[in-house]
Amino acid sequence: MADRDESMPDFAALFAQLFGPDVELPPELAQMMAALQQDPASSPMAAMMHQQMQALFGSSDPNARVATATDLARKVVAQVGADASITEHQRREASEAVAVASLWLDPVTTLEVPDAQGQAWSRAEWVEATMPAWFRLVEPVAEGVTGAAKSAMKAQLDRLAEGTENLDLRALGLPESLLAQLGGADTPLSALLGQVTPAMEQMSSGMFAAQLGQGVGALAADVVSGTEVGLPVTDPGIVALMPAQVAQVAADLGIDEAQVRLYLAVREAARVRLFTGVPWLGPQIEAAVRDYGRHVTIDVSAIEAAIGSVDMSDPAALNEAMSQAQLFAATPTPQQQSALDRLGATLALVEGWVDLVTAAAVAPHLPQAAALGEAARRRRVGGPAQKAFAGFVGLDVEPRRLRDATNLWAALFDRGGMPLRDASWDHPDLAPTADDLDDPLGYVDRRAAPPQPDAMDLELDRLLSEADGDA
Repeated sequence: MADRDESMPDFAALFAQLFGPDVELPPELAQMMAALQQDPASSPMAAMMHQQMQALFGSSDPNARVATATDLARKVVAQVGADASITEHQRREASEAVAVASLWLDPVTTLEVPDAQGQAWSRAEWVEATMPAWFRLVEPVAEGVTGAAKSAMKAQLDRLAEGTENLDLRALGLPESLLAQLGGADTPLSALLGQVTPAMEQMSSGMFAAQLGQGVGALAADVVSGTEVGLPVTDPGIVALMPAQVAQVAADLGIDEAQVRLYLAVREAARVRLFTGVPWLGPQIEAAVRDYGRHVTIDVSAIEAAIGSVDMSDPAALNEAMSQAQLFAATPTPQQQSALDRLGATLALVEGWVDLVTAAAVAPHLPQAAALGEAARRRRVGGPAQKAFAGFVGLDVEPRRLRDATNLWAALFDRGGMPLRDASWDHPDLAPTADDLDDPLGYVDRRAAPPQPDAMDLELDRLLSEADGDA
């Protein structure tokens, strides 16, 4: 008989006390509970169950949660198919494509990236390189999830504790060592359940890390470049291409792979120029996500349904169900909708600018430029940028206003060329907003002919100049 883990409760006694001596557990649940009570070194099943429980409950250390999400994402990548190591030839092709892209972009935008580095990544390398940025970006949502989970769990525990004030904890089969830690056998069950709350908070963080890993792993199999999702998830100045996905896109389109590589290198290099040259853009995106996360609510019934449909004897299935469960309430709050509107407008403005700059850069050089541009627009529908937040962070962001954003940037260029268009990124107070997408020509008029300073503004400028001169 396998050695018993004395730190674990006697689950058979616990269920008998709570649900009656005649309770019959499903065989799968009984098997899982028995495995949890065994010493992890005694059997593979016990070791697997303990490992799954540790992963589920996660860690309070952010670095450990990043490592957990990264490990899961790499496993998802491995399940998709072969992820061959990048060859020296592929690295050279990517580097040369990015160098050419930089030359083509220089005449069509005022934004620059000194010493842009062209790199080729495998799917696993994309996961490793971008996971810290993903975690930083969605951590505010995780904090909102934890707070919502705490509130939901407290309500559930309060209901469970009703009518159990006189329950003897010894009857639950709890080890004496654990009873001592809990305050003795006379401790009310309500107090015992209250001590479960911190563990539940930690579990919600673990579940969130699992969903993040699942989502990032799925994205890694789809993206063709480092920031194709439209978010600044790579280090500044890094222009990364994914050779395997680039080759697949070329095959699907029936276009020469070298042309496809150059086109995608230009798009990626343009996006990197924007994220690197506009330092406030990334923090503004993070602020919108943070505002969303403050108002997260948990859909407890969805989690219960996900668990109820799983074979409890299959730890892998349990982990997958928890990682894919829809944690979030389906209808956003007004505050969340406001954050989504801001985020959607920002993503549309980013991609609209990238579209125009890329088209101008490649038109003189690539015979299939128009077809590649159309393919990029089709790819956006249901593509990586649309999937990036949906599901694993609860955001459903689609840059539906991309056409408005493209028209706005084109109108700015027609009125004042590159200087007027690109200078609109100089400061967040100058950049177009969601309201400006409703009236792009009005925004262009204001940018082309800004209001002249009045007498008070001129006097204030004079006083400030004098103060600077005296300093």
